[in-house]
Amino acid sequence: MKTSGLSGWRKSKRSNTEQDCVEVATVLTAVGIRDSKNPDAGHLELDRPAFAGLLARVKSGDLSL
Repeated sequence: MKTSGLSGWRKSKRSNTEQDCVEVATVLTAVGIRDSKNPDAGHLELDRPAFAGLLARVKSGDLSL
C-alpha cells in the first residue's frame, strides 16, 4: 500500500451495512479509495483530476455492469 498521508477515511452517506461500500480520504493532491469492509487490503490512490473523471463516469452510469 502506498503511504501518502491519507487519513480521515469516510464512508459515503449512501452506504449501509447491506451494500458494498467504499471509503475515501483526501490530501492536497490526491484522493484515496478503499473497500470499507476490508480497509487493511490497501487502497487505490488517484490524483484529483483522475478521481473527478472516475466520479463523473460512475454518476453517468458509464461504468454500470
